[in-house]
Amino acid sequence: MYLIGLSINLLHLIMSDYQIKENPELFDAIVVGSGAGGGMAGYILAHAGLKVLMLEAGPFYDPAKDSLQLRWPWESPRRGAGTTRPFGDFDAAFGGWQIEGEPYSKVAGTEFEWFRARMLGGRTNHWGRISLRMGPDDFKPKDGVTEEWPITYEEVKPFYDRVDRMIGIYGTVEGIHNEPDGIFMKPPKPRLNELYIAKGAKKAGVPVIPGRGAVLTEVSKDIKDRGACFYCGQCGRACKVYGDFSSSSCLVIPAMKTGNLKVIDNAMVREVITNDEGLAVGVSYVNTKDLQEYTVKGKTVILGASACESARIMLNSKSKSHPGGVGNSSGLVGKYLHDSTGASLSGFLPQLLDRKRYNEDGVGSVHIYSPWWEDNAKLNFPRGYHIEYGGGLHMPSYGFLNWVPKVNDIAKNSDGKTKAKGGYGTALKEDFRSYYGANVGMAGRGTALARKDNYCEIDPDKVDKFGIPVLRFNYKWANEEIAQAKHMQETFQSIMHEMGAVITSKIPGADTLYGLEAPGKIIHEGGTTRMGNDPKTSVLNKWGQAHDCKNLYVVDAGPFVQQGDKNLTWTILALSMRTAEYILQEKKKLNG
Repeated sequence: MYLIGLSINLLHLIMSDYQIKENPELFDAIVVGSGAGGGMAGYILAHAGLKVLMLEAGPFYDPAKDSLQLRWPWESPRRGAGTTRPFGDFDAAFGGWQIEGEPYSKVAGTEFEWFRARMLGGRTNHWGRISLRMGPDDFKPKDGVTEEWPITYEEVKPFYDRVDRMIGIYGTVEGIHNEPDGIFMKPPKPRLNELYIAKGAKKAGVPVIPGRGAVLTEVSKDIKDRGACFYCGQCGRACKVYGDFSSSSCLVIPAMKTGNLKVIDNAMVREVITNDEGLAVGVSYVNTKDLQEYTVKGKTVILGASACESARIMLNSKSKSHPGGVGNSSGLVGKYLHDSTGASLSGFLPQLLDRKRYNEDGVGSVHIYSPWWEDNAKLNFPRGYHIEYGGGLHMPSYGFLNWVPKVNDIAKNSDGKTKAKGGYGTALKEDFRSYYGANVGMAGRGTALARKDNYCEIDPDKVDKFGIPVLRFNYKWANEEIAQAKHMQETFQSIMHEMGAVITSKIPGADTLYGLEAPGKIIHEGGTTRMGNDPKTSVLNKWGQAHDCKNLYVVDAGPFVQQGDKNLTWTILALSMRTAEYILQEKKKLNG
């Protein structure tokens, strides 16, 4: 009897440890995710006086303390190459395409690579800071290929303007219709290899303009507690002086200083909790450290966990009121998933062999780029792409000159003769020194069409290490994206030829879809909770508010009806700000 009693007592003890722990505090708003969308929503609401709780799946991260900026390659086990991080050991992304214990699956015959950054600020800590506005034709396309957004560029423009002033962006006024100008700081000057690129591109009929990036190239009296860029070229490591935009440094940490924003880190959200009327009343999450489950209560729930993660949360949030997942009466949560297209080409400029050494690190974003320039009426695919350029003298790190022994038989020596390919010892070291800084590269980032049959859904047979059902992806490129990649490669080769470069990468053909990266690889996914006016054909209304659950909002790239060839972040920020302002208006009208 004693043993039975002991066992029962032990069972009670275990059960009490594993009970769902409820937080009695009622917050005005719960924000899930701390990236661009979640960070902006938290910032606006906290500064307006609302009591906001932010849940972040990863650890707290402050670039001022945690960035690995200015570390030397030899301070890494692999001289800067990645051991645990896909973009190198110093990169500011805790996560990757594969995270231990957090799997996802793919339908046979399809592919999608899902990048996740588990940390405060999410993927904004390591992104390229390329900050482009979507244009009038992106919101209201004239070709009839994809559906229109329920909003226009003019409706979003005031929020783009506010983001420009609040965060800071460099660029130049160009007056291009579908590449809208912003409120710009001075752009960084083009570097030597970029001058060659611009000259070659002009001959090839491709326009090149100064880049547009979220980096403080000037001191601004309107932007407090942030230092100006000192041109180390390491934005991907996150900036210790807050000279570039990261949600952690520019939004979340300032919002915490108001006293109105509380952050709980290492909180993996399982579901949105709803009541019998179908309204959101809180969120359930798992503490990733102790694996205990908790619930928190809020008057409004805002999802900004990333397009796919927010869709996963909604699909997992089933109840009597929402049997298919919260906000999913249309059956479209997870549908219309689309990522930017991407392809690239590399080479070197013989004119720059044995070039003079000097610091040209510049900013960690682009100094120049090419906005879309073609007339689609003359092409066999809709929409277009922009081109990002790179190369030159950057910090040497593991593998950065691996291409040299494959091409060092091309350039001639001082005696006018060529040498044998490859080599070793002193001769190869001389070649490394000679070719260093002569490299050039270009990459296209283009519009992929939003299609209903490209989607993510809950895998009925898999859960992650926290017991939460995971996503299964179904995604294939179509002929339009493949034709676009072919056009990219032809354009790249033309620019390379006109600037006198030698192409070093293998020129991809139809067998490799012309070098088209796998879906997800560009990390621009969106569209999984699209907005629209009709609840039967969309998940959210034009304010990012769920049709089926009026106090649930989505502020990441999920609401995108169709992205353009523009990087997503600036539009996420503008739309999140717009949604947060709407939430405040609704609360003033006592509708929140």
